[in-house]
Order: sequence, then structure tokens, then C-alpha cells
Amino acid sequence: MPTHDFFLYLLIILITARIFAELAVRLKSPSVIGELAAGVVLGPSLLGWLSPMESLKLLAEIGIILLLFEVGLETDVRRLARTGKRSVAVALTGFILPFALGLLVGHLLGLPVLVSLFIGGTLTATSIGITVRVLGDLRRQHSIEGQIVLGAAVLDDVLGVILLAVLYEFVIAGEISLLHAGKVLLFIVVFFLVAPTVAKIMSVVIRRFDAVSEMPGMIPTTIVALVLFFAWLAHMLGAPELLGGFAAGLALSRRFFLPFGAALHADERFAHRIETEMNPIVHLFTPIFFVMVGLSLDLRAVDWTSAFIWVLFFSLLAVSVLGKLAGGLILNDIWPRRLLIGTAMVPRGEVGLVFAELGRVNDIFNNEVYAALILVIAVTTLLAPFAM
Repeated sequence: MPTHDFFLYLLIILITARIFAELAVRLKSPSVIGELAAGVVLGPSLLGWLSPMESLKLLAEIGIILLLFEVGLETDVRRLARTGKRSVAVALTGFILPFALGLLVGHLLGLPVLVSLFIGGTLTATSIGITVRVLGDLRRQHSIEGQIVLGAAVLDDVLGVILLAVLYEFVIAGEISLLHAGKVLLFIVVFFLVAPTVAKIMSVVIRRFDAVSEMPGMIPTTIVALVLFFAWLAHMLGAPELLGGFAAGLALSRRFFLPFGAALHADERFAHRIETEMNPIVHLFTPIFFVMVGLSLDLRAVDWTSAFIWVLFFSLLAVSVLGKLAGGLILNDIWPRRLLIGTAMVPRGEVGLVFAELGRVNDIFNNEVYAALILVIAVTTLLAPFAM
């Protein structure tokens, strides 16, 4: 592609994504829905101005790695410990039930096992970003239900990333093998044992260089380099690159503690500076990923008269909502709180899109299955905040 065309396409993506995200927020919807809609409008579904290109896909890959870095940065491991058994019960129910029911729906509709596994994996997701934003708007983030939901969302994130890594290995191996699954889980355990310690040590070095540096931009430059290094390391260990971004964010979080690293005390001010200075970079790249998801969806190629796509959509929608609601309903509490907790776990948002996009890129989902999943993600992401 000529360089000047690339500049024009990138300009269109960034501006359109921002405009649609602003509109979505003003309509009390998550910004990710606006960015997804921008891709649908610009892509083959409507205007047909842009199509997924390799150069833009590389930028989108950086965006998703940085997005997972931000998720890790916002993850509070100690919050999960405080909310205890109730958060664990909500998370495990809302993880296992949608996965099992999604797998069952795929099987009943005659889809291959790997496709059904990815469908189930997509339905396990909970968007912690959307949930946190809505609870904050309602001023309920510090309430009992708010603490339970946030604790459960943290565990959901960790379980989701592990499941994503296992399914990714299934794709690479070309078959479903317990040996490969065990290998991936072992790599993940090793990675999460080693990565936080390495990241903490490197953060000490970065902090000291920042203190003596006479040039601006030391923190974003070194932190982006650290995230990219962990993404490369994750790939070398046989796991998805985005797992490296998540691990780096988790290790640098102000709310992360090292079980064996008492000597490496967290510097609250430095961790806050990392969040502050990385936010503009994260928010520059991540919209490119969501726009690319929309660009990859060709709604014109979908046979909307096909009974299959509607049966799949409504079946998965029912499974995705009921599976997450069940997590709140199993608690021994008053009904309004149970319903609020279950509803807060429903939005799939960006985490669901990561699963769906991985399935599409690796030719696991055909256009009909991908479109049905995107619709499910969009509906759950849009309706859950209003219901809350």
C-alpha cells in the first residue's frame, strides 16, 4: 500500500472511531460499541471504504496487547481475597455454565467441536471495564454487591485469559489434545510465577532511570518496550501474545503483591504515573482493534434469511444471559442484590470480542457464526448497563 494511502486510512479510522465512541457514551452506552459500529460503517457491511489490511492488523495487534495490559493494570488481586467465597461462586458459575451451554448449543446445531469450544469460550467473558464504569456511574462500586461483582470480574478475567491460551494452543496444534492443554497450563503457571518478579525488578530499574533522565517520555517508552517484550516471551512459551500484556499490567498494578517478593515494595506514586502516562497510548491504539473487528464483519455476505443464524443468535443470547445471571442467583442474599450481581456480569464487551476475533482470524468461525457472536456481544454489552 502506498504510504500516503495508509496515512489517510489511519486518519479515517481514528477520527471515525472517536466520533462514534463519543456518540455511544452520550447515549449512555460503552464506547467500545461506538468503535465497533465505526468499523461496520466504514467496512464492507455499509460504505465499503476500508478493508482489513496487514499494516492495520499489526496496529490492531498492538492495540489488543495494550488493552490487556490495561486490564491487568486495573486488576486488584486483593479485592478477590476480601470478597471471598461469594465472588468465587459468582465467577465460577458465570464461567462454567455459559461455557458448557455454549458448547452444548454448538453440538446440537452440528458445529465442529473446536468451533463449539470457541463459542463457549466467547460466552464466558465479562467486561470488567464496562462493569466498573457502570458501577461507578451508579456510585455502587464500594457497596457489598459492587465488591462481589468486582472480585468476580477479576477472577473471570484470569480464567478467561487461561482459557484463551488453551484454545489458542488447540488452534496451533490442529487438534484437541490433553497433552497440549497441559503444556499450555504449565507454561502459563511458569509465566505468571516468573513474569511478575521480572516486571517488578525492571520497574525498579525504570524508576531509577526516570529519576535521573533529563528527557521526557521515559516511562511510556520503557513500559511499552516491557509490554512488547512480555508479549514476545509469551509467544515463545506457546501462549498468545496478549497474555504477556496482561501479565505485565498485573505485575505493575498498584494492587498487586508478590508472595515471595517482600523486598520489592510497590511504589504507589510510580504505579500511578505509569497508569497516567500510559492511558493516552492505550486509548490511541485500542480503538484501532475494535474498528478492525467491525471492518472484518461483512454483514452483506450473511444470509439473513437463513434460519441457522437466527437460531444460533437467540440460543447463544439466552445462554449468555442466563449463564451469567445464575452466578448472582445462587447467592444467599436479597433478590434485588442477586439480580444486580448477575446482571453486572452479563456484558461481554472487549473481552468477548478478543475471543471472537481470534476465532475469525484462525478461520474457525465462518461469517454466519462470527456475525451471530458479534450480535450477542453487542446486545449483552448494550442492554446490561441499562438493566443495571
